[in-house]
Amino acid sequence: MLNNIGLPGLLLIAVVVLVLFGRGKISSLMGEVGKGITAFKKGVKEETKEIEEAANARDVTPADEKDKA
Repeated sequence: MLNNIGLPGLLLIAVVVLVLFGRGKISSLMGEVGKGITAFKKGVKEETKEIEEAANARDVTPADEKDKA
């Protein structure tokens, strides 16, 4: 259904949205979307860091040393 919108269709949709909501409303909405994306990336980065720290905290002694104990 949406496979054949094309560039003219997208431009028409953009113009209609701009007319309906106005430049100020769209600008503030895009600012909120940007803040959301930034918060998401920060959360992913922190979670990756926690996973790496947990992996490094595990006992990683070589097999030779385990046999001696």
